[in-house]
Amino acid sequence: MRHSRIAMSVLLALGISPLAGAADLLELYRAAQSQDATFGAARAARDAGQEKLTQGRALMLPSVNLTANTTKNDVHTVLPVDSTKKYNSHGYGVSLVQPLFREQNWALYTESELQVAQSEAQFKQAEQDLVLRVAQAYFDVLIAQDSVQLAAAQKTAIAQQLEQAKRNFEVGTATITDTHEAQARYDLIVAQEIAAQSALEIKRRVLQQLVNADPGQLSPLGQNLKLETPQPASVDQWVEDARRSNPQLAIAQAGAELADKEVDRNRGGHLPTIDIVANYNNSYTGYSSFTGGPTDVRSTSVGLQLNMPLFQGGATQSKWREADANRTRANQELENARRNVEVQTRQAYLGVVNGIAQVQALQQALKSSESLLEASKLGHEVGVRTNLDVLNAQQQAYATRRDLYQAEYNYLISQLRLKAAVGGLVEEDVTRVNQALH
Repeated sequence: MRHSRIAMSVLLALGISPLAGAADLLELYRAAQSQDATFGAARAARDAGQEKLTQGRALMLPSVNLTANTTKNDVHTVLPVDSTKKYNSHGYGVSLVQPLFREQNWALYTESELQVAQSEAQFKQAEQDLVLRVAQAYFDVLIAQDSVQLAAAQKTAIAQQLEQAKRNFEVGTATITDTHEAQARYDLIVAQEIAAQSALEIKRRVLQQLVNADPGQLSPLGQNLKLETPQPASVDQWVEDARRSNPQLAIAQAGAELADKEVDRNRGGHLPTIDIVANYNNSYTGYSSFTGGPTDVRSTSVGLQLNMPLFQGGATQSKWREADANRTRANQELENARRNVEVQTRQAYLGVVNGIAQVQALQQALKSSESLLEASKLGHEVGVRTNLDVLNAQQQAYATRRDLYQAEYNYLISQLRLKAAVGGLVEEDVTRVNQALH
């Protein structure tokens, strides 16, 4: 088996229950969709953003208010006649206001549409970030497991060289230097193995945080990884697609349009507002000095109401200048987002293309390193190679194997990052990468 079981033993010793069976990337991604707190917060933010449209539409619709009151009265009169009157007065009223012309309300309604679009783009970004975070954490655990396993295998090989060096020294066919060299390498690899085990535990905890459970044993990468070049095979085409569909750009574009609408809304602070206002009131008084008895009054009114702001202490002009400055800031942020997306897309594309070349080169380098190791061992047996030559060849072979594993993981991550750059990273892409596991 390619990966070490040391981390599993540590977790069981700590009393932490892993997920049942060997978990693969797709299973952990689906678990993270419901368990990751960051993604849960993004989902709630999207739901909250959806309400902005309803709130904006409400500004264009009539508002109706109901008021009611009841009062207990105790009136004592001295002149001209000493008397006391105790009675109740109560009433209710209904008012309706239908906006006819409110420039600021219309601007807020159009802003609400942009806010909904922005919240959708932010959630799409969160969905893609979740894929990348889970994949990165998953492969971080795998490379940490590889490091533990390779360190353990290298320690075993160095221990054998150490024992052989001691035997050769005892029979006089080698110097004490060979023993010291092997002992130094052995002590170093022991320290490296401890560090690798610690790193593995940390990486597993990061993955555990995403799925809110210990992931257990992970499915490792298969031996026959398919290396596929990006389609289309043009970085400029990928950059152009990213300009159209990248969610980061969609968020920044909505922000710039919102800032532009804010300028219009604050400029509308100078404009009058016109509303239809309708009122109905009913009031009852248990005693009236004019009638000497109770009164019941009903009134209805319908009319137009004009409000014209004349002076508000300079606040309207100040808010307009503030909105104008924020528009400039939002446009600069949009331009920065465009440049960042272009760079990220090119990096991801090159990560896939160069990743293929790197994996192929390291595959050949591993064959050469293993051949060198076998030749060094044979040369040491016949006396043409020293013990140090064998130790160096062993270290080179294990380092090359570790680099190969890391290059394979980086290649798969770059594939996902490239799809994310153009806003097209979906679960099917996780499934495709998952097929490389076994």
